[in-house]
Amino acid sequence: MAKKLSPPEIMRSLTVGHWVARLVYVAAKLKLADLLEGGPRTAEDLARAAGVQGPALYRVLRALASVGVFAETTGQRFKLTPLAATLQTGVPASMRSFALMINENYHWDAWEELLDGVKTGGMPFLKAHGVTIFEYLEKHREDLDVFGESMTSISATDNPAIAAACKFSSGQTLVDVGGGHGSLLATILKANPKLRGVLFDLPSVIARAEKDQHVTAKGIAERCILESGSFFEAVPKGGDAYIIKSVLHDWNDEECGKILANCRAAMNQKGKVLVVDTVIPPGNDPDWGKLLDIQMLIIGGRERTKKDFAAMFAAAGLKMTRVVSTKCPLSIVEGIRA
Repeated sequence: MAKKLSPPEIMRSLTVGHWVARLVYVAAKLKLADLLEGGPRTAEDLARAAGVQGPALYRVLRALASVGVFAETTGQRFKLTPLAATLQTGVPASMRSFALMINENYHWDAWEELLDGVKTGGMPFLKAHGVTIFEYLEKHREDLDVFGESMTSISATDNPAIAAACKFSSGQTLVDVGGGHGSLLATILKANPKLRGVLFDLPSVIARAEKDQHVTAKGIAERCILESGSFFEAVPKGGDAYIIKSVLHDWNDEECGKILANCRAAMNQKGKVLVVDTVIPPGNDPDWGKLLDIQMLIIGGRERTKKDFAAMFAAAGLKMTRVVSTKCPLSIVEGIRA
């Protein structure tokens, strides 16, 4: 039976959480999970394949194995574990791109300014880089590509749960606002053969979506239109429902109000808005949204409670009607014209 840790021991582990994060980053960067796809290999063999030093890599793998990422067998051999397998490329629910994106130096530099943000109320990312995260990514194409891949990989696990919780009538049109490469919209359209879709995002994003597998797939492309623009200015008109997934948490309440008001102005008379985000619960229980909220604080956004959403909807001329839980960390906040 595992020893029960004392409060100081628990705190010690919490203070070095970044150690584990950086170890996972190294494993993802070197594609160690891919190198182990064929079976166990020695640390030296892996080091040769990855072009790194064997003794140092062994210590990294041993440390990762202690937290369930890889497992050491005999003769300094290592094998995949279920956790390690999530770092493989090209597998369902791969976390490799996310592990890279969230641990790149530009994120760490911004987190170093968290204390300043708490003291001043400023945006740590802006303090660190002089621009917002989206302005930064537009200037750093490689980071932007990894960011897009990470969002798509996470969506692969979230989207089926969201699609299962959404109900649409035959012949309706769903507008995906800030829908990226269209993975969520494609999943919903596949689950609703009589539904039509509009994918809306910035021109640079739509240009990549036009070449992506999601909205160009047979059976989807025929029912899906791609439009570009800024959701701060306007969104496509005539939709029966406007779904906004993992977008509003990037922005402050005033900016979110503009997006919601534009959706209200564009939607059909009996249309609805579906905001897909974490909804922070009350109490002290662990919750992904409570930690994600600090990442959003870093970049100028925030996660919200049910009360926060109700107030934000009201300010945009909408009435929050219900919050639908899903089988993933995200919920669907539904609203209609007030």
